[in-house]
Amino acid sequence: MKTNDYTFQKAIPVWEKGTALDMNRTVCFVATLPATEQRVTLAVAASCAFLLTVNGVYVAHGPARCCHGYFRVDEYDLSKYLTREVNTVALRVASYNVNSFSYLNQPGFLCAEIRAGDEIVAATGDTGFVAYPVTERVQKVQRYSFQRTFAETYRLAPGAFDYEVNPHTTATPVEVEPATAGHFLCRDIPYNGEEDVYPVSVIHRGSLAYSEKESYYYGREIFLVGERFLGYKEEEMDYASHREIGKIDPFGQTNVSESANIISLSADTYADIDFPCNTTGIFEFDLEAEDDGELFILFDEILLAGQVRPYRMGLSGLITVMTKAGKYHLSCAMPHTMKYARIMARGASMTVKGLRLHHIAFPETAIKASFAGSDEAMRRIYDAAIETYRANAVDIYMDCPSRERAGWLCDSFFTARVEYALTGRSTLERAFLQNFILPESFEYIPQGMLPMCYPSDHYDAIYIPNWAMWYAVELCEYFARTGDREFVEGAKEKMYALMDFFKKYENEYGLLEKLESWVFLEWSKSNELTQDVSFASNMLYAYMLDGLGKLYGDEALIQKAAALRRVINEMAMTESGFFCDNAYRRDGELVLSGERTESCQYYAFFCNVATPESHPWLWNTLVHDFGHDRAAKGAYPEIWPANAFIGNYLRLDLLDRYGLKDELYDNIKGYFTYMADQTGTLWELVSEDASCNHGFASHVIYWMDRLGLISHE
Repeated sequence: MKTNDYTFQKAIPVWEKGTALDMNRTVCFVATLPATEQRVTLAVAASCAFLLTVNGVYVAHGPARCCHGYFRVDEYDLSKYLTREVNTVALRVASYNVNSFSYLNQPGFLCAEIRAGDEIVAATGDTGFVAYPVTERVQKVQRYSFQRTFAETYRLAPGAFDYEVNPHTTATPVEVEPATAGHFLCRDIPYNGEEDVYPVSVIHRGSLAYSEKESYYYGREIFLVGERFLGYKEEEMDYASHREIGKIDPFGQTNVSESANIISLSADTYADIDFPCNTTGIFEFDLEAEDDGELFILFDEILLAGQVRPYRMGLSGLITVMTKAGKYHLSCAMPHTMKYARIMARGASMTVKGLRLHHIAFPETAIKASFAGSDEAMRRIYDAAIETYRANAVDIYMDCPSRERAGWLCDSFFTARVEYALTGRSTLERAFLQNFILPESFEYIPQGMLPMCYPSDHYDAIYIPNWAMWYAVELCEYFARTGDREFVEGAKEKMYALMDFFKKYENEYGLLEKLESWVFLEWSKSNELTQDVSFASNMLYAYMLDGLGKLYGDEALIQKAAALRRVINEMAMTESGFFCDNAYRRDGELVLSGERTESCQYYAFFCNVATPESHPWLWNTLVHDFGHDRAAKGAYPEIWPANAFIGNYLRLDLLDRYGLKDELYDNIKGYFTYMADQTGTLWELVSEDASCNHGFASHVIYWMDRLGLISHE
């Protein structure tokens, strides 16, 4: 596949000597530049993530993620930040070296060069950059979640981060050496927006007591650490935030309404703050500690019983700052997602000033659409969908910006439609799809299969066969949107390898039987009905075959899909008029389970196994008796209900496909108004049990566009 390669003029990849494979190692690379009238630009690639500041002022978080062995190069114009006679450009780089869903386990490196006019004035491995160990960030701590890397824990003392702002720092640098990198590519996707988001107010205050507990939070990101799931075990940690926070007993909560610009905390007290909506960003604030103590920041997307629950989603939603008495400025390292945060001062009185989130989101300037309706509830849903899209379309399409920050297939199918509706382009989608195509193979999963999410490492060898089908379905829509024949031809070999993979599961009827690993349909009863023959999986398989047949002019695939649809109709349709979800192999014969789910019916229509013309009773029943108010109606209790991901979305898409605009309008309001009102974002499930900001959910924008509720510049 043709790529847009990038070549550094002088820079070579480097890293701190001897630590390129260390877990959670952070190094800051600093260059000092004189003031100049010339345009000054930085080109940078790194593994895994960097925070870029100039004179202590936040500039960017990057880089754009790519696949194994490839690295996208970010470029930044630094000119407006060079406000001093001598300026300090700092790249604080975190090398995680663990398997995760959010970053690849590849050795740490930085490759960067700064150009003033036509001259390279600093380049790693050449001249101009000095490296400092970021000892302020504690290295041996718990992982943030099963899907992400490490929680943030800091130890601040006088002189902390001096090297990031002081061109005459007395900090001791470290020796660097050439490092392993890979093939460099141009970024080719939009850069993050530049807004800062401030809390609205302090909403609660309370006090802290302490006690030892019999047990503490012990999520899988902690207890699974071992040979196949990398991280630090509890006995290896220098500081275990989850245990220290577990010892805290908040009490005496009172409601307040105060400015959050300056948050003064007496020793052993806390304050809760709220943000305008559920926001993703990087914390920055000034801290003054009157004595030695600890500052804890807990955060979550929603309040439960008036409390911030940092472990609600099976993650450590917390930042810990151990501090000596003094004044400090802290820019944190990673994006976090929250509507609410609890700030706790243990052991010392502290003042937090200017706390804000650097919004990590798709740039507003790239959005060429706006809401054009008059319905205020719909406007709130639109705004929530915009924030949801922006938070999950930064450098790849993500499922959520909080627990995972992972590039999941299927989610991406829906988010891709939103990008095109908002921008008229599929720029980010191309980069996202390209990441799956560039590697020759994927370690740990079978040949021909695609990872369920990527860039990521799957040491446990788990994959979702259905999600690989969704890649093919999205590829077909990508071509319909863009006409990018060169790209789809570059993907052809992998698509045929994928179809070859599935052939070994085809039974005597042509149906896929006993698919392995994690067969996923949606978050409902459907996921318990995936063996031995899942008809919903086979509906999607037929849809994929038909799409690829048309994409590549392969009539045999089109005929194979048609035959498969006939078989499904003959075998899966029951006397009740609903499709049965699955069949089991009994004494050599396939026997229907008798189980029927709402989502399976939607799969049938979405995948063209059924149409309103071929199955009029079932279609009319789904349209009029199911939907957001089905539970209130008590309709068809024997049919297992769908969830948001993806059953309800398939329903809404079918209402759109067949022109039922009134029903679509009503269902959008019924499904999403309460989400928009509670968090200002759209959720993974119909309840608050999981992510309250999930990328696919922004697909509401696509339907609103089809309803004429969006205007375009």
